[in-house]
Amino acid sequence: MAGSATPMMQQYHQLKAEAGDCLLFYRMGDFFELFFDDAKTAASVLDIALTSRGEHDGQPVPMCGVPVHAAENYLARLIRAGCRVAIAEQVETPEEAKKRGGSKALVRRDIVRFVTAGTLTEEALLEPRRANILAAVAELRGTCAIASCDISTGRMELEECDPGQLGASLARIGASELVVPDDWSDCPPDAITRPRQDFASDDGEAQLRRIHSVSTLDGFGQFSRAMLAAAGGLIAYLDHAGRGKLPLLLPPVARSGSERLAMDEATRASLEIVAAQNGGRAGSLLAEVDRCVTGAGARMLAEDLSAPLTSRAAIERRLALVHEIHHDPLLRADMRELMRAIPDLGRALGRIMAGRGSPRDLGQVRDGLIEARRLHGLLSARKDRPELLDALLPDLTGHGALTDLLARALVPSPPTERSQGGFIAAAYDEGLDELREISGNGRRAIAALESRYRRETDIASLKIRHNGVLGYFIEVPARHGDALMAPDSGFIHRQTMANAVRFNSLTLHEEANRISEAGGRAIAAEEAHFEELVAEVARGCERIAATAAALARLDVSASQAERAAEGDWCRPHISDDTGLAITGGRHPVVEAALAKQGERFVANDCALSQADRLWLVGGPNMGGKSTFLRQNALIVLLAQAGGYVPAEAARIGLVDRLFSRVGASDNLARGRSTFMVEMVETAAILSQASERSYVILDEVGRGTSTYDGLALAWAVAEAIHERNRCRCLFATHYHELARLAETCPALSLHHVRAKEWKGDLVLLHELAEGAADRSYGLAVARLAGVPKDVVARAKSVLDRLEKGRAQTGGLAAGLGELPLFAAAAEAEEEECDALREELQAIDVDALSPREALEILYRLKQEAGTPER
Repeated sequence: MAGSATPMMQQYHQLKAEAGDCLLFYRMGDFFELFFDDAKTAASVLDIALTSRGEHDGQPVPMCGVPVHAAENYLARLIRAGCRVAIAEQVETPEEAKKRGGSKALVRRDIVRFVTAGTLTEEALLEPRRANILAAVAELRGTCAIASCDISTGRMELEECDPGQLGASLARIGASELVVPDDWSDCPPDAITRPRQDFASDDGEAQLRRIHSVSTLDGFGQFSRAMLAAAGGLIAYLDHAGRGKLPLLLPPVARSGSERLAMDEATRASLEIVAAQNGGRAGSLLAEVDRCVTGAGARMLAEDLSAPLTSRAAIERRLALVHEIHHDPLLRADMRELMRAIPDLGRALGRIMAGRGSPRDLGQVRDGLIEARRLHGLLSARKDRPELLDALLPDLTGHGALTDLLARALVPSPPTERSQGGFIAAAYDEGLDELREISGNGRRAIAALESRYRRETDIASLKIRHNGVLGYFIEVPARHGDALMAPDSGFIHRQTMANAVRFNSLTLHEEANRISEAGGRAIAAEEAHFEELVAEVARGCERIAATAAALARLDVSASQAERAAEGDWCRPHISDDTGLAITGGRHPVVEAALAKQGERFVANDCALSQADRLWLVGGPNMGGKSTFLRQNALIVLLAQAGGYVPAEAARIGLVDRLFSRVGASDNLARGRSTFMVEMVETAAILSQASERSYVILDEVGRGTSTYDGLALAWAVAEAIHERNRCRCLFATHYHELARLAETCPALSLHHVRAKEWKGDLVLLHELAEGAADRSYGLAVARLAGVPKDVVARAKSVLDRLEKGRAQTGGLAAGLGELPLFAAAAEAEEEECDALREELQAIDVDALSPREALEILYRLKQEAGTPER
């Protein structure tokens, strides 16, 4: 590599040009090497040594490398860091290169695959409990469409949406990688751009027909031209990433936006459905409700929670199956025990169909289908089965011939690698058994030959060894080497080393050839059987995928039943009206967190109807307003996902859209302040919420001046009441909004209860009717540890504000007369008042001497007097 014109450098630059902005893994023997800027990036991400190799244009060439056998681990780290990788493999052996171009011919290399976040199938690169979605977006005549697939399982969906709803749809899908046309006007910064011609609807339709060997797509559903354009872009990208080899793609499913409960990105983040605010799974709704025993079940549960249903019939089908499993604990235990033994059937199938399968994957297909048949036997014996169970049962069977073939052909625990053989079971192929016998006998003959040579030479330390360069050879310590060098010894000298001498013999050569030939033929036979078994699996891939989906649905249902039994959750009643009646509702995540601390969650009721559809909720910070708002939104979400809910009873009128404007956040990258983000989210609610929607709003208008904020909160509440007419919980500290109850008949006043006792704020977390008497803001500040003099100063300012408002109607009247340092005296007076109250509360006659001393020490400490 000592110059820009070397053949290796020319080959590298040619491949790097094809790789584009991907890191190039350039295969050199047992390593993937990276050069130039790729090496610098990889060395930094992987924390490996950065070296150099030769020169290019007079400068050292930066270089780093990773072993081929450990490449998956390094790829996983690079992908998680946001990198994409092009794999350049040697596509011929050094021997083939010599035959082609002489002793100095360079081994041909070619990019065989692009490894990107959305195109992973390897088990080591995927999270077992998280789907890995690749999505492509197209726009045609003012309509957007999304094509999405998880190539690890082959599932593919197509859907249309309005341009304004594209962000919400993409947030629901949660794609690992997004592909868009290169002329997309509002391209996300991390999206992959591809040529516009890849997104032609005619090409998309033709590709789908070709992949599924059909003359028309009518049997799969009705697909718009925009959907087909998005599908064309998706398939073209997969073809590019796989270098002409497509992964498993099941027949596409057309989805309608009206089938799912609509939620925008802000609502999903606020409710922490599948990820907490920090981006992790812990602390999310999914983490708290997930009791699935399979990775496929966990992935389906996440999808259910991300896209709850809006069809009452579909929800009831899921609920009936959960009920069947919930009310029979023995059935639930038996199901979950069986499913624990089920491997990830869908992903094993995906690897096989992508050409990246292993004998272990074939074994997982075998084991998954066998366990599915056992589960069918358990469930088919039940009487009065729910409708959804009857629909799933046929998908659990029908693979008898394939499972029998795989059971006969494979050893019980097939290896991950197939290059060394050993995965085809004995008695499956007599010819293979004979080759193995020859190879086995040959090894026994080698051992016998070693014993014979030890006796004949009287060298006890003589050994017959093997390596990849010399093959079999005889090795003796250096001090015995001369004894075997004689011309008539029968040994042929091969190599002299510092401590040993190596030889060959005619007998050993013959045995080695016999072993090598039999072993090579055995491995070739196993490879042929592997391809035959893969072809058999491919013939039944759609039915196997249906079995995998049925198993996942059963796992989700059992998980929902298990979680309901754990938490004493109830089956919700789903209705077509616009009511919402929840008795004893609880927030599942908060309740679990409190339970770990030994504390009890305070349950609350919520009853909304057309006559009482807007609740104005007041009370102190930390009193539980936000928790109350969120828990009712999560109960709606859980119910429409088809699961039980954390409540004593729940009647859910179907919700078409769910909105959550809770918490403070900003988007500085897009130039939006906290208040701007709040207003954008509020605007979305006012423009999109219908009578069937459910909205939770917390502290609208707090990011601006008091008068502006109050005016905005007032106007927003009126608009929701009069124009949107949706069910809404509206939390606020603006007491003035209570007067809306006089003019808005469907608005009612509520508050979370709190009281002050001995100067301390006691938060009861109970919801009560009526307006809050005050906000308790200063008491909360004291709880938070704000210095006493600051709290005292705030109290004096508050008193003057309230006095000024009462006298003149002006909020800030009289503030100019407020002494700057009056707070210190007032703070001391307040402390004295608190001390008097505490001393008066002490029953001196009931105190023991020790208790009296402890009180004195504490009072001295609070007064700042050091103990002596």
